[in-house]
Amino acid sequence: FFPEMAACLWKNLLQTAKERIIQQQRALLYDSAHGYQEELIKKKLQQFAGGSINLSKEEDGIGILTLNNPRLMNAFTGTMMIELQEKVTELENWKDGKGLIVCGAGNTFCSGSDLNAVKAISNSEDGMSMCMFMQNTLTRLMRLPLISVALVQGKALGGGAELTTACDFRLMAPGSEIRFVHKQMGLVPGWGGATRLVRLVGSRAALQLLSGALAVDPDRALGLGLSEETLVSSDETGSLQEARAWLSLYTDAPASVIRAMKKVVTAGKELPLEAALRTERDVFGTVWGGPANLQALLRRTKHR
Repeated sequence: FFPEMAACLWKNLLQTAKERIIQQQRALLYDSAHGYQEELIKKKLQQFAGGSINLSKEEDGIGILTLNNPRLMNAFTGTMMIELQEKVTELENWKDGKGLIVCGAGNTFCSGSDLNAVKAISNSEDGMSMCMFMQNTLTRLMRLPLISVALVQGKALGGGAELTTACDFRLMAPGSEIRFVHKQMGLVPGWGGATRLVRLVGSRAALQLLSGALAVDPDRALGLGLSEETLVSSDETGSLQEARAWLSLYTDAPASVIRAMKKVVTAGKELPLEAALRTERDVFGTVWGGPANLQALLRRTKHR
C-alpha cells in the first residue's frame, strides 16, 4: 500500500512540476492589470496587412521561421506581428521541436516596423500597446524550450536588431549588419531589445550601440560577443545550410533532453537563485529515468 501511495505522490509532484514549468515559459509580461487590451491592439494591427511569417517544422526537430516581406526588407506589418504571435504559440506546442532558425526572405533579415503602420498608430496609447504586444511575443520566443539562432543576412535594423536579441545565438553572413537605428527615429527600443542587449554585451557596449546607432558588422559582433560565428556563404540557401549544420551540433540528442537543457538555462538566467534551483530540480525530475537516460545507462557512455 505505502509504495503505491508514494509512487502516486511522486507522480502528482512530477505532474505539478511540469505544469509549473510550462506556466513559467508562457507567462505574459503584460495583461489587463497593466492596462493592456490585447484584442484592441490586434484589431488595429490587423488593418496594416502585407507580408507573412512562414514556419516549417522539419523531421529532425529544427524549425525555420522566415520573415517574408522582401518588398520592404522584411519589415513587420501589423498582420506579421499577429502572425509571429501565432507561430510562437505553435512552437510552444511542438513537442518534438529541438531548435529554431529565425531568418528573412530575399537575402536580408528585417528592417524593423513598417513605417505605414507606425505612422498610423503614432499616438502614445497605441504605441505602448504595440510595445507590450511585441514584448509579450518576443519574451515567449526567448523562453521557447528550443535552442534558437538568428541567421542574419543583409540588414537587421531597429526592430529587426531587437528580434535577433530574442534568440539564444546569432550567426552573421558576410557583409551583414545589426544596427539599432532607434535614435534616428527619435525612439528607444520598445520590444525588449535594449534590456536583452545589455545582458548580451554589457551596459557600456549597449549604450554605445544604441546612442551611436552604430552598424555592427560580423567582425565587431564577434568581438562584442553578439555573434557566435561569421558564416562563409552570403547567399540564402548556402547560409541556411551552414546555420543548420551549426545548430545541429547543439541539438544532437533526444528532444526531451535538449528541451530540458534550454529550460534550466532559461530559469538560471531569469529567476532568483532559489527559484532557479527548484526549477532545475523539477526539470531534472522529468528526464531522470526517462528513455534517453535509461538508454545512456545501458550504453554506459559517461566513462568512455
